[in-house]
Amino acid sequence: MKKNKIFTQVIILIGIVVVLNLILNQVYLRLDFTADQRYTLSSATKDILEDLDDVITVTAYFSEDLPPQLLSNKQDFQDMLVEYEQRSGGDIVYEFVNPNENEEAEAEAQQKGIGPIMVNVTERDQVKQMRAYMGAVLQQGELTETIPVIQPGAGLEYMLTTAIKKLSVTDKPKVAFLQGHGEPSLAASAQVQEQLSVLYDVEPYTITDTAQIPGFYRAIAIIDPTDTIPASHLQKLDQYLQGGGGIFVTYSNLNGDLSSGYLQATPDIGISGWLTEKGVTLSDQFVVDANCGAVSVRQQSGPFVFNSQVEFPYFPIVNNFSDHAATEGLESVILPFVSAIRIDNPDSSVMVNPIAFSSENTGLVPEPTMVDINREWQESDFTAGPQILAVTMDGPLGGSGNSRMAVVANGRFAVNGEGQQQQQVNPDNVNLATNLIDWLSDDTGLIDLRTKGITSRPIEQVEDGTKTLIKYGNVFFPIILILGVAFVRKQNNSRKRQRWIQGDF
Repeated sequence: MKKNKIFTQVIILIGIVVVLNLILNQVYLRLDFTADQRYTLSSATKDILEDLDDVITVTAYFSEDLPPQLLSNKQDFQDMLVEYEQRSGGDIVYEFVNPNENEEAEAEAQQKGIGPIMVNVTERDQVKQMRAYMGAVLQQGELTETIPVIQPGAGLEYMLTTAIKKLSVTDKPKVAFLQGHGEPSLAASAQVQEQLSVLYDVEPYTITDTAQIPGFYRAIAIIDPTDTIPASHLQKLDQYLQGGGGIFVTYSNLNGDLSSGYLQATPDIGISGWLTEKGVTLSDQFVVDANCGAVSVRQQSGPFVFNSQVEFPYFPIVNNFSDHAATEGLESVILPFVSAIRIDNPDSSVMVNPIAFSSENTGLVPEPTMVDINREWQESDFTAGPQILAVTMDGPLGGSGNSRMAVVANGRFAVNGEGQQQQQVNPDNVNLATNLIDWLSDDTGLIDLRTKGITSRPIEQVEDGTKTLIKYGNVFFPIILILGVAFVRKQNNSRKRQRWIQGDF
């Protein structure tokens, strides 16, 4: 009788497990305890998936037998596709293909833009190289979008959602990059252009004397002008603002030249006065910050010559942001040779909001000045307190109507450069520029996706008490946990032994 009861309980337990598995196959649930919620789909992704009008097929090209450090990358991508499929109501369909299976599959992957990467694999105490594939191709009708390499990390959702967005959005609004006043070409802002192209058609635009600025431009970017902007062009920009347009200005009124070591004001091209009329004045002092980037310095020790990294306060690292859609999730923005912004708003109907500040340990250096890279900076050099480095503005900026502007007191903070001189820009610099243009265009859907994931949290910036807690916590917490489990087990075993001795078993 007792055996039958145990058998019945086992059958019931197995039945419960089977039913739970069937339910869980239909319901996707994942708990996310990460600081940046990297495993939780953002509202932007959910909106995009729910608005899909046609099926998108995702073909994931992943090699089998990937090394352990890359296996989780494949699993993360598969888990994300499962959730995308459910959120889209079946409009996202996916399959996994192993390009290493045969030459035909490998040729197909390469033909679709998925190239192999070489990874190290350890076998029998020997390190070998393996041709691995980790990419995906998205297709909707005749349109395709390729993700050549799916890198491990928190940018997975942004990568996949933007690829879906590119396929699903056919009629994109336009954003203009102003030309004709010494601005860098559109190609010189390659990273910003790439991010903007997900939502917008980005094109260069030159103001003419015979035509108004087209109102279909959602925003105009004025990036680092160096030549005089005629008063007639500034008037047309005001007329564009009157129509409800948005203008993004990155401008350096101070010039830092490391090759000559001489820092001075740039010639007046008219834009500083135009900004002052709107309540924003660029100061004639360089901001120096103890929280700063570094420059490479050539040094010699005896017969040896080597390069070393020296902290350079003229390259402030900005970690202090206000609560604003454009700064959501930003970690660190680098603004070389930046000036402070003073808000002196004569029009109370215009709202001017500071959004980025230097650190508490900030100093101001008037121009002109010479740079001494080997200078030993003292605490007394950084007593000016936080300075405003970027602002947004809302209101009748063109004299009437309601419009928006954003100003960053550094012209080239998100510029890659021209031709072969192009360099990669700090990711959060690009995110800030792109987010501000999104905000000006009143389209903030992908802002939280761009900045989702930790980009930089140096341990040096953590307070000493917190740093000590992290340091010793990593050492002693596992030991305390093991000892705690051992103590609990010992107590349980002791109680069982006592009950056995007393015959209570």
